[in-house]
Amino acid sequence: MKRVVSISLGSSKRDKRVETTIRDEEVVLERIGADGDQKRMRQLFLEYDGQVDAFGFGGADLGLEVNDRYFPLHSVRSIVAGIQSPVVDGGGIRTVVERQTARRLQNLLPPHSKNVLFCVAVGRYAMVRGFLDMGYQPLFGDLAFGLGIPVFLRRLSTLHLLAGILLPVMSRLPFSWIYPTGEKQEQIVPKFGAQYSWASIIADDFHYIRQHLPSNLEGKTVVTNTTTDEDVGLLKERGVSHLATVTPRLDGRSFGTNVMEAALTALAGKGRPLSTLELQEMLDDEGMTPSLLSLSQ
Repeated sequence: MKRVVSISLGSSKRDKRVETTIRDEEVVLERIGADGDQKRMRQLFLEYDGQVDAFGFGGADLGLEVNDRYFPLHSVRSIVAGIQSPVVDGGGIRTVVERQTARRLQNLLPPHSKNVLFCVAVGRYAMVRGFLDMGYQPLFGDLAFGLGIPVFLRRLSTLHLLAGILLPVMSRLPFSWIYPTGEKQEQIVPKFGAQYSWASIIADDFHYIRQHLPSNLEGKTVVTNTTTDEDVGLLKERGVSHLATVTPRLDGRSFGTNVMEAALTALAGKGRPLSTLELQEMLDDEGMTPSLLSLSQ
């Protein structure tokens, strides 16, 4: 049996342990939250190092790839310095799977406008490109959701320019300045209602979507990653019609891409993170497709 542990900077209230079968092999998937405490997160990695087949790094990215340029996030990479077990943050799966998300959803969703809001597009760049491939009109909220500056972008070229200027600087800022961690993940401060209303699809990391969630999302589709039963209930209360998660739902929740990438890394047994090509080959075998829930019934 393979063992995968995702150690997350997020809340411990979202912890979960599941035993499942992937590629005909039993796998234990476990998620442990550090409640925004980077020192605690580091301690957990050291405690489990060598006892797991692969780690997921949750609640943050070790780096972001935008327009074929990789930006390491120095503020969190030190957490896993010297760890011997393979550590992955889900970026590999996002590159492979999220580019295909819009195409795979095309025939699953009822007719809708092609307006899509990305809260922080640099963190979901492959998904952004996939929606653009399918003719969607995007709205990028990186300045608003990431930095609190109420400005939204519409052009991909402007997003590229912004990423090239800001990411080298932001990568060295404390991570809590740019992403809700710990107790902040439990707070909802409604903002940007006009932008939520404009979109037929709201796509991003769930904590970014949730932090400014308006009271009325009637008929909207949310495309995201990790969700719990509580998250599903929250979206249903606010009128969301469909919830699509990039990874499959297991025992009532969807685990993050970091967990699923860690599972494939463990099953491959190479003792290192997998290349994009290796992940592509394994994912082709699995046929991983978005999990779609209708919330309007």
